[in-house]
Amino acid sequence: MKAKRASETLAVTTHVVLPNDTNPLGNLFGGQLLAWMDIVASISAQRHCRRVVVTASVNNVSFQEPILGSSIVTLESKVSRAFSSSMEVFVDVFIEDQVSGAKRKCNEAIYTFVAVDQLGGPIQVPELIPETDEEKSRFDGALRRKQLSLILAGKMNPKDATELKALFFE
Repeated sequence: MKAKRASETLAVTTHVVLPNDTNPLGNLFGGQLLAWMDIVASISAQRHCRRVVVTASVNNVSFQEPILGSSIVTLESKVSRAFSSSMEVFVDVFIEDQVSGAKRKCNEAIYTFVAVDQLGGPIQVPELIPETDEEKSRFDGALRRKQLSLILAGKMNPKDATELKALFFE
């Protein structure tokens, strides 16, 4: 199975926040943003493995600022690391100034997807090759995030979390 570059997994989508997408305060519903992020992230995961993927978890969501109605919202996702059958995917959310066209990051999320066969069982995915500094940083942190998640779920003994221990002990 041939390794893939992180840049090959890039997915981008743009939306306008319409009135039916907003809450009583006129801000984008968090659930709507989560749905958009799930879709774009799944495209990145599918591009990486070229198989059917399912959402395994939403590991982190950071609603750093509200997104107002009529905003132009762009979501960019890339696979940050591939494990045996799972892939961690980062989603960066930007809002665009409608006059200048300048974009600024306003939210982000980390999803995990699993590639599955026609019976829904997990299957192996290709390795990921990070290239940029950001891709390398996210790649390096992915194993720590995975180990922490496994510990919190009771699926890993903290003593076995070598990447996490390395943060505290030399």
